[in-house]
Amino acid sequence: MHGYDYKPTPLFHGDGPLFVGVELEVSVPSQSFGEATETALRHLGRLGYLKEDSSIVDDGFEIVTHPMSYEWAMQRFPWNLLDALEKLGSDADGNGLHVHVSREAFDGPCHLYRWMKFFYRNQPQVVALARRMSSHAAFRADGRARIKHYAKGGKGIRYHAINTQNDTTVEVRVFAGTLNRQRAQAAIGLTVATVEYTRTLTTQDITQRDGWQWPAFADWVSQRPHYAPLVAEMETLLCAC
Repeated sequence: MHGYDYKPTPLFHGDGPLFVGVELEVSVPSQSFGEATETALRHLGRLGYLKEDSSIVDDGFEIVTHPMSYEWAMQRFPWNLLDALEKLGSDADGNGLHVHVSREAFDGPCHLYRWMKFFYRNQPQVVALARRMSSHAAFRADGRARIKHYAKGGKGIRYHAINTQNDTTVEVRVFAGTLNRQRAQAAIGLTVATVEYTRTLTTQDITQRDGWQWPAFADWVSQRPHYAPLVAEMETLLCAC
């Protein structure tokens, strides 16, 4: 178990430049803490590590992964770890799941601007998929107003919906913690899919085809089978239209 400030040299898994790293806060009963810790470390291997985090409800740990491509994460992350922790009485209720995406995944400041703008313009659907509203991941008006500043490299407040304080990543903080496989995969999927959707979003797409609007994104993502967990979660929560 590492301290909160532990930051090892990243080990990249899969093909870039779009990599994601996951931070999942897990509450663990005291009587099974040792076994849960050993279980998590055994499943993670070199993919990740555990950290202390005082924000976790009750007692527990934060699971932190090294950077992964989306395809690598879907196919090779040890998803059965979530089931194993749940069987030990652990849960993620009241905690958070944060997804870091590499800054190098963006084609430039304009792409980062479009991505952040899309997130903020579609706050209701993002919040529905995130399954929480939190002061630790707030869609603040001042954050939305300063998107252009952040896209050019400016640093914002950590507890915004999108944290821009890190030099090599931007962090999507909105998601509720979960040990449900589909919900966790959908959180990663939403982060990656919106990066790819806004990569080629043009002025014509926005003005003539409502490209900023959620239905346009929902139609785009529904045509890409590799985002199946995200599509399933959107349909479950009626965010698909």
